[in-house]
Amino acid sequence: MSLVDSTKIKEGKMDEKKLRLGIPKGSLQESTLRLFDKAGFKIKESARSYFPDIDDDDIEVILFRAQEMSRYVEDGIIDCGITGNDWIEENNSDVKRMAELVYAKRSMKPVKWVLAVQNDSVIKTVKQLEGKKIATELVQVTKKYLKKQGVKADVEFSWGATEVKPKIGIDAIVEVTETGNSLRANDLKIIETICESTTQFIMNKKAYQDPWKKEKVEQIILLLKGAILAEGKVGLKMNAKKENVKKIIAILPAMQTPTVSMLFDEEWVDIETVIDEDDVKKLIPELRKVGAQGFIEYPLNKVIY
Repeated sequence: MSLVDSTKIKEGKMDEKKLRLGIPKGSLQESTLRLFDKAGFKIKESARSYFPDIDDDDIEVILFRAQEMSRYVEDGIIDCGITGNDWIEENNSDVKRMAELVYAKRSMKPVKWVLAVQNDSVIKTVKQLEGKKIATELVQVTKKYLKKQGVKADVEFSWGATEVKPKIGIDAIVEVTETGNSLRANDLKIIETICESTTQFIMNKKAYQDPWKKEKVEQIILLLKGAILAEGKVGLKMNAKKENVKKIIAILPAMQTPTVSMLFDEEWVDIETVIDEDDVKKLIPELRKVGAQGFIEYPLNKVIY
């Protein structure tokens, strides 16, 4: 029985007052669930189920591979979903892009699809791949890139373990990377970047015309973006005498103007701001020198303006 059939059986019929949300299964799954958790949505997985529970009665969550997500969104199997821009382009999917969510498997940065060869290969440019064989999961995007470069090559679909294929006769590969570490570990060098890709929140165009579903998606995106903005940042509170406030604020690299509140003792104020976590160890000693004290550092789940 197909996953789509299972969905229909699970609901009996599609509930128009439920938003069917696709979460990417696989490499993006863990980071996506963590992001939703920070955004305030608790999603509980079951090892054998494609239908995780979520603490929002308006949402039904379904797990799909990122590679397939845009097709299911376009076809209306689900109302919306999260996938990479690379797979939207690969599938040539006609969907509504609702938001760019800049996060990946290991970092909060775009990923790159790169053209790579073995370190000892004589191939140094894409032009040298004329008539050669290239393995990749991103076949259509790779073909479009080669066409723009005026290169004719044999591009074959790779079912996995792409990084080992140059060792068994494939001339080059096109593979996704965040850091390049895996490529280097497999004795590969990058000769070109095919494209960069960010995570996208996409929506079915018919579902987008439903005011309730559109508003629900916009609410989810607002919270997800707040969670992304909070990554690597902390809140910092401190007390200071009024006479030292200008010196303290001059040091703070605030995202917005720091909040300054009066305390019971009118000579003192409370100062609160949001800063990069990496800056804290340097800032607190500097702030203390100009009169700040009573520091409280706290983690953030969301930052929304």
